[in-house]
Amino acid sequence: MNVEIRPVTNKSELKHFVSFGNDLYKLCPKYCPPLYGDELDIFDKKKNPALEVSEYQLFLAYTDGQIVGRIAGIINHRANEHWHNKKVRFGWFDFIDDTDISRALLDAVRQWGKQKGMEIMNGPVGFTDLDKEGLLIQGYEYLAPLASLYNYPYYIHHYEEYGLKKETDWIEYRITVPDALPDRVIRLANVAKERFHLRVDKVKNVKELLEHHGYSFFDVMDAAYSTLYNAQPLTDKQKKYYSHYYFPILNFDFVTLVVNEKNEIVGVGLGMPDISEAVRKCGGKLFPWGWLPVLKALKAKKMEIFDLLIIAVRPDYQGKGVNAVIIDEMFPYFAQYGIKYLETTSILEDNHKNQANWLMFNPLQHKRRRAYIIPV
Repeated sequence: MNVEIRPVTNKSELKHFVSFGNDLYKLCPKYCPPLYGDELDIFDKKKNPALEVSEYQLFLAYTDGQIVGRIAGIINHRANEHWHNKKVRFGWFDFIDDTDISRALLDAVRQWGKQKGMEIMNGPVGFTDLDKEGLLIQGYEYLAPLASLYNYPYYIHHYEEYGLKKETDWIEYRITVPDALPDRVIRLANVAKERFHLRVDKVKNVKELLEHHGYSFFDVMDAAYSTLYNAQPLTDKQKKYYSHYYFPILNFDFVTLVVNEKNEIVGVGLGMPDISEAVRKCGGKLFPWGWLPVLKALKAKKMEIFDLLIIAVRPDYQGKGVNAVIIDEMFPYFAQYGIKYLETTSILEDNHKNQANWLMFNPLQHKRRRAYIIPV
């Protein structure tokens, strides 16, 4: 097949790039489209502060004048400095089932990265470790949440055919909410609060959060995640961006801050209702009326599935029961909102501390994701 690869050079082509993923998956009932406006903003230097420390190049693949694939080449200079490597990342990698197309797209990023002095190609990942990452290799029968990648099973063959090798895996759990919190969790939480003089600061909104703690909750996340795969310290602008962009949509019943006697945050837990069904209904477009089902889902007083997005503990407080304090604080709200299932975020397969938080709940390990690597 004759495949033509073109770099994205203008806003019209960017819109085609963003739309292609939704077009490819329009008949897939498990896929959750990203919010269209958010996707455009990701590639706007005026709106996405990650682009202060990163550069990118987008490519579209064409056959017979039709778009048949897309890919983003990304270099996060701050992350490369942090990890002392020269990685070019690839993300937003979607294509019809033809290896000529997937190979041509990967070759385009590989060559671009080589021209930039990179030595390794890695993906699928985003600009930062807070973006969607990891090829889905297990769990296709489950609905994809808004915050996670979804892909067709045939992608695996394309990656392996190209010569990409596993670098790391993430696993995800589905937890059936028990009628009562295990006694062990309650005991651990009470001991931790007493022994280490901890308490929960239950802020009610973004204003209170910033008044009480500024952006220090991101410092806790930076410290907790600093040794995890592809992590990078957030810039001050990134902290402000995530605070003002995402926090206003949260239900603060599900935002838990654990503080010590100095009122320093030592643990952060947060999550949100699974809004993927509402986003599927509007096709990822909030306007003119798509915002109504999304807002209804965000403000719901009853929900079946809840997405646990973050549990982060400052390194000097890890192993001291802070996780139990967070879970103990959240648990009554699960009952109040009628939540039946918790979906964890992706957990690195060797992050046994994080996995241990959930093992006492007899979780179902239902999804697995993989990041791949190849020399440039």
